[in-house]
Amino acid sequence: MAVIAPELTVAEPEHPLKLRQRKTRRTVSDWLILAAAVVFGALIAAPFVIILINSFKSPADYATSGPLSLPSNLYFDGIAAFWERVNFPEKLWNSFFISGMVAILAVVISVFNAFAIGIGRVRGRTWIIVLFLLANMLPQEALLYPLYYMFKQVGLYDNVWSVIIIFTVIQSAFGTYLLSSVYGTFPKEILEAASLDGASRWQILTRVIVPISRPTLAVLVIFFFIWTWNEFLIPLTFLVSNANQTVPVSIAVLQGDRLMDVTTTSASALLGLIPTLVFFLIFQRTLTRGITAGAVK
Repeated sequence: MAVIAPELTVAEPEHPLKLRQRKTRRTVSDWLILAAAVVFGALIAAPFVIILINSFKSPADYATSGPLSLPSNLYFDGIAAFWERVNFPEKLWNSFFISGMVAILAVVISVFNAFAIGIGRVRGRTWIIVLFLLANMLPQEALLYPLYYMFKQVGLYDNVWSVIIIFTVIQSAFGTYLLSSVYGTFPKEILEAASLDGASRWQILTRVIVPISRPTLAVLVIFFFIWTWNEFLIPLTFLVSNANQTVPVSIAVLQGDRLMDVTTTSASALLGLIPTLVFFLIFQRTLTRGITAGAVK
């Protein structure tokens, strides 16, 4: 008897273009989430757009057309008036120096503290971390009088180093809390291998711990810089002379002047916003890499 073999049908591979279209097909929920993100982003960007428009608008143009219309002619006198009244390059340098020093010193102190707590396994490490967390949660208003009295006694009142010391301690409290939890999960095999190779504690810290945790440290530097730049209450209290004031303090002081108009106020806000925006755009890739590295173990 002749055996008839069944016919085998081989399915043709699907076209790559159709496969890609199927994978990228969006659902209704995806479009809703995208629309909500666009609306949320527009609400965040609206104040910055209003500031940008009014910064180049004359007082007469603002009085006739309001804050939401485009300027009829570009008006630069508001920016020039704020630049000359507050000596903006001097205030810019003060903010940059204070924020940069705080960011670097706070990260260094946080690394040392976290290395002792997270890897050194000191006694009572849990309570120490809780104390750092509670110290970071204290309102700044509760610190003003004791810090004012202390810096008056040591002769650092109305000195930029008083603000640097205060914010270094405040930011390092948060950095110690964060890095202690990160270093607490550090692989012990790597540390033991370094110890067997004859590495000292300092070499383990500088050649093993810090290079591996560099993305996280970069994120902390960026956050500490921006947070310190935007601080207002403590610099206003401890930097009373005009030569030591920061950019946010100079903007707030000028807003209290009766001769200040809305367009000059918008120009001052624009000049105070540009440095932090440029700093964020420069280090945006570093921030993204640091967050991604911290999310993927």
